[in-house]
Amino acid sequence: MRFGYFLSCEEYSPDQLVEQAVAAEKAGFEALWISDHFHPWNDAQGQSPFVWAVIGALSQACSLPVTTAVTCPTVRTHPAIIAQAAATAAHMLDGRFVLGLGTGEALNEHILGGPWPSLDVRLEMLEEAVEVIRELWTGEVVTRRGRHYQVDTARIYTLPDEPPPIYLSAFGPKALDCATRIADGFISTQDDADMVAEFKERSGGKPAQGGVKVAWAPTEDEGVDHAHRLWSNSGLPGELAQVLPSPQHFEQASQLVTRDSTADSIVAGPDVAAHVQQLRSYVDAGYDEVYVANMGPHYLDMIEAYGREVLPELRAG
Repeated sequence: MRFGYFLSCEEYSPDQLVEQAVAAEKAGFEALWISDHFHPWNDAQGQSPFVWAVIGALSQACSLPVTTAVTCPTVRTHPAIIAQAAATAAHMLDGRFVLGLGTGEALNEHILGGPWPSLDVRLEMLEEAVEVIRELWTGEVVTRRGRHYQVDTARIYTLPDEPPPIYLSAFGPKALDCATRIADGFISTQDDADMVAEFKERSGGKPAQGGVKVAWAPTEDEGVDHAHRLWSNSGLPGELAQVLPSPQHFEQASQLVTRDSTADSIVAGPDVAAHVQQLRSYVDAGYDEVYVANMGPHYLDMIEAYGREVLPELRAG
């Protein structure tokens, strides 16, 4: 079982993300997740650095493995560019890199002005994108004309010794089916034991990573305040998170999410037992790795407390 720290590019500046990574390694976290966004979910979060530049900085600042959670290689960025970026990241991290991929959200992917495809089309595009990426990672010259992507005499010269694994995010049956067929691992932010078990059974036991957010603060009320101000969008139901196109739309929709519902859905404050219970639910769901992010300004306090109390208790069983 491995416990990692989740770097939220939507909420923190590049220097804060590197600061968190260094502190997480010192505290005993064993790996990193990092989100890949063009926009934050709302203006209150206020950040959105270019993930590949931050990964380069992480490779020089600490020795922890890094997984993108997750990159969309289909609309905003051509899969050939993702293939090159991920190959460089894996090289700089000396192989300690996993390319986490997903179908993305309109929030980040609509920016070039094209249409936002339906889920079935996005999954079809994702599957073809993975084919392009893996073919380019062979180091051979690639020319192909697929249904969604064309590549013309392209070759990646800077490669790691071994191609990095590709994990896929999945939140529904169609996405899970795609992940079981083509991915090297599974990514989710839900402590859904049935989905994890189905992935493992159908994929032959491939690994699964799960992620969760908490709001460490001196008091529970303050933690809930930070979570509701910054991340009330997490309480939106259904497919809204995939189709709303701008932070302003998320702010409008998030007005329907009450502070009480936020408080009911997260762990906030300094109660170590509550934090242990939250992460243990992901362990019990069958994940091989669990990543935890902090919401709000007290991230160094959270990282230190996890290293001192939460992680030792989880590891003790």
